[in-house]
Amino acid sequence: MSTPLNLKYTKDHEWVLIENDIATVGITNFAQGELGDIVYVEVDTVGEKFDAEEVFGSVEAVKTVSDLFLPLSGEIIEFNELLESEPEKVNDDPYGEGWMIKVQISDSSEIENLMSAEDYKTMVGE
Repeated sequence: MSTPLNLKYTKDHEWVLIENDIATVGITNFAQGELGDIVYVEVDTVGEKFDAEEVFGSVEAVKTVSDLFLPLSGEIIEFNELLESEPEKVNDDPYGEGWMIKVQISDSSEIENLMSAEDYKTMVGE
Protein backbone atom coordinates (compact mmCIF):
# COMPACT_ATOMS: atom_id res chain seq x y z
CA MET A 1 0.00 0.00 0.00
CA SER A 2 2.87 2.38 0.55
CA THR A 3 3.31 3.61 -3.04
CA PRO A 4 0.79 2.42 -5.66
CA LEU A 5 2.41 2.06 -9.08
CA ASN A 6 -0.59 3.41 -11.05
CA LEU A 7 -0.33 6.89 -9.53
CA LYS A 8 1.88 9.92 -10.18
CA TYR A 9 3.61 11.78 -7.33
CA THR A 10 4.98 15.22 -6.42
CA LYS A 11 8.00 16.38 -4.44
CA ASP A 12 5.45 17.76 -1.94
CA HIS A 13 4.25 14.20 -1.15
CA GLU A 14 0.97 14.32 -3.02
CA TRP A 15 -0.36 11.56 -5.24
CA VAL A 16 -2.31 12.08 -8.45
CA LEU A 17 -4.67 9.72 -10.24
CA ILE A 18 -5.34 10.92 -13.78
CA GLU A 19 -8.55 9.85 -15.52
CA ASN A 20 -9.03 11.64 -18.86
CA ASP A 21 -8.78 15.36 -17.92
CA ILE A 22 -9.65 14.90 -14.22
CA ALA A 23 -7.00 14.48 -11.54
CA THR A 24 -7.84 13.05 -8.12
CA VAL A 25 -5.34 14.30 -5.52
CA GLY A 26 -4.40 13.24 -2.01
CA ILE A 27 -1.34 13.00 0.20
CA THR A 28 0.89 9.96 0.21
CA ASN A 29 1.18 7.29 2.86
CA PHE A 30 4.66 8.67 3.61
CA ALA A 31 3.22 12.18 4.14
CA GLN A 32 0.41 11.11 6.43
CA GLY A 33 2.91 9.08 8.45
CA GLU A 34 5.18 12.10 8.84
CA LEU A 35 2.28 14.38 9.82
CA GLY A 36 0.79 12.03 12.40
CA ASP A 37 -2.89 11.96 13.34
CA ILE A 38 -4.79 14.25 10.99
CA VAL A 39 -7.56 16.19 12.74
CA TYR A 40 -8.72 18.62 10.04
CA VAL A 41 -8.53 19.07 6.27
CA GLU A 42 -9.27 22.57 5.00
CA VAL A 43 -10.12 23.06 1.34
CA ASP A 44 -12.42 25.99 0.66
CA THR A 45 -11.27 26.54 -2.91
CA VAL A 46 -13.81 24.46 -4.90
CA GLY A 47 -14.66 26.31 -8.12
CA GLU A 48 -11.37 28.23 -8.12
CA LYS A 49 -8.56 27.91 -10.68
CA PHE A 50 -4.94 27.56 -9.64
CA ASP A 51 -1.56 27.14 -11.26
CA ALA A 52 0.53 24.10 -10.47
CA GLU A 53 2.29 24.30 -7.08
CA GLU A 54 -0.07 26.96 -5.69
CA VAL A 55 -1.52 26.35 -2.20
CA PHE A 56 -5.13 25.10 -2.40
CA GLY A 57 -5.72 24.12 1.23
CA SER A 58 -4.14 22.74 4.36
CA VAL A 59 -3.98 19.67 6.55
CA GLU A 60 -3.93 20.01 10.32
CA ALA A 61 -2.40 17.24 12.37
CA VAL A 62 -1.93 16.99 16.11
CA LYS A 63 1.68 18.17 15.70
CA THR A 64 1.55 20.66 12.81
CA VAL A 65 -0.32 22.37 9.98
CA SER A 66 0.88 21.74 6.45
CA ASP A 67 -0.06 23.48 3.19
CA LEU A 68 -1.40 21.46 0.26
CA PHE A 69 0.05 22.28 -3.17
CA LEU A 70 -1.85 21.72 -6.40
CA PRO A 71 0.13 19.26 -8.56
CA LEU A 72 -1.39 20.38 -11.87
CA SER A 73 -2.91 23.65 -13.10
CA GLY A 74 -6.69 23.59 -13.23
CA GLU A 75 -9.99 24.17 -11.50
CA ILE A 76 -10.84 22.40 -8.27
CA ILE A 77 -14.18 20.77 -9.04
CA GLU A 78 -14.75 18.61 -5.97
CA PHE A 79 -13.70 18.23 -2.34
CA ASN A 80 -14.02 14.90 -0.52
CA GLU A 81 -16.70 15.98 1.95
CA LEU A 82 -16.22 12.77 3.96
CA LEU A 83 -13.06 14.42 5.31
CA GLU A 84 -15.12 17.13 7.04
CA SER A 85 -16.46 14.59 9.53
CA GLU A 86 -13.75 11.92 9.23
CA PRO A 87 -10.35 13.55 8.56
CA GLU A 88 -8.68 10.41 9.92
CA LYS A 89 -9.52 8.71 6.58
CA VAL A 90 -6.36 10.42 5.29
CA ASN A 91 -4.37 8.36 7.81
CA ASP A 92 -6.38 5.15 7.46
CA ASP A 93 -6.77 5.04 3.66
CA PRO A 94 -4.65 7.77 1.99
CA TYR A 95 -5.05 6.29 -1.52
CA GLY A 96 -8.75 5.43 -1.20
CA GLU A 97 -11.35 7.13 0.98
CA GLY A 98 -8.72 9.67 2.08
CA TRP A 99 -8.51 11.41 -1.32
CA MET A 100 -8.85 15.20 -1.04
CA ILE A 101 -9.83 16.93 -4.28
CA LYS A 102 -10.64 16.47 -7.94
CA VAL A 103 -9.18 18.91 -10.46
CA GLN A 104 -10.22 19.68 -14.03
CA ILE A 105 -6.76 19.73 -15.64
CA SER A 106 -6.10 22.82 -17.76
CA ASP A 107 -2.62 21.92 -19.06
CA SER A 108 -2.08 18.20 -19.60
CA SER A 109 1.57 18.77 -20.58
CA GLU A 110 2.28 19.32 -16.85
CA ILE A 111 1.62 15.61 -16.21
CA GLU A 112 5.15 15.01 -17.53
CA ASN A 113 6.51 16.98 -14.53
CA LEU A 114 5.08 14.47 -12.04
CA MET A 115 7.15 11.60 -10.65
CA SER A 116 6.59 7.93 -11.27
CA ALA A 117 6.08 5.63 -8.30
CA GLU A 118 9.65 4.40 -8.70
CA ASP A 119 11.06 7.95 -8.66
CA TYR A 120 8.97 8.86 -5.62
CA LYS A 121 10.05 5.75 -3.73
CA THR A 122 13.68 6.66 -4.43
CA MET A 123 13.08 10.23 -3.16
CA VAL A 124 11.60 9.06 0.18
CA GLY A 125 14.01 6.15 0.59
CA GLU A 126 11.56 3.26 0.26
